[in-house]
Amino acid sequence: MTTKHEPYYVPAQSAWPIIGAIGLFLIAFGAGSFVSELNSEGGIGGYILLAGIAVIIFMIFGWFRTVIAESMAGLYSEQMDRSFRQGMSWFIFSEVMFFAAFFGALFYARMIAIPWLGGASNNAMTHEVLWPTFEAVWPLVTTPDGTTTEAMGWTGLPLYNTLILLTSSVTLHFAHVGLEKNKRQALTAWLALTIVLGIGFLFLQAEEYIHAYQEMGLTLESGVYGNTFFLLTGFHGMHVTLGTVFLIVLFFRVLKGHFTPEHHFAFQAGSWYWHFVDVVWLCLFIFVYVL
Repeated sequence: MTTKHEPYYVPAQSAWPIIGAIGLFLIAFGAGSFVSELNSEGGIGGYILLAGIAVIIFMIFGWFRTVIAESMAGLYSEQMDRSFRQGMSWFIFSEVMFFAAFFGALFYARMIAIPWLGGASNNAMTHEVLWPTFEAVWPLVTTPDGTTTEAMGWTGLPLYNTLILLTSSVTLHFAHVGLEKNKRQALTAWLALTIVLGIGFLFLQAEEYIHAYQEMGLTLESGVYGNTFFLLTGFHGMHVTLGTVFLIVLFFRVLKGHFTPEHHFAFQAGSWYWHFVDVVWLCLFIFVYVL
């Protein structure tokens, strides 16, 4: 007796992976060039970075369109649905490890390197030789050349952005509930509000960076504090941007009548990612801004 297996869809060869790889290469090369050219004129690093971002956005929308068409054509089986869930779970896990590395660098600088430079653990001689005037305090706003910058406080824009992201998680949850109950108007309204909150977060973060550079003197050159501050908040802002694009795609799919209470994993995946980004920001707000 032969065993009947469910059909498993094998997609045709696609150019989207190589296009995405090209975009990521341009972003990495452009970002490195841009940072090295900050004090020079006529650099092209910024343009390469923007080109890489444009390629990635093009790839995301194109690849999404292909997958959406395959899904709406009924080509995916239950096994494919399980594959998508596993893939999204591993992707979020990789993102957890990504931010864990940056939080680990922050922990090492604050809890190990700074006390060591300050003469802790019988390193008084090292302290006198390397940096005699060094004070083991955080945030470390004084660089070895004597330049002093101002630390970013947790009140004001950072607090507003925290409230915005927490609110966006609530509105996205209400949108998900509306989808599960097949209330399309509530789904559309709550999802649209979530997108507006995401865009508002990015706008306020841009305002925060402008304030840091122009009024506080806090830049990427502001020692280890400036480096960790901009790396953590900058990469998180990039993830918020990607999540907002994700939600915008879902919004237009909702307007087209996609998703049902029984079949809406794409919406779930977007929710998982957005809630993950919110949790990362809470950790970032506590360890970078407050403590």
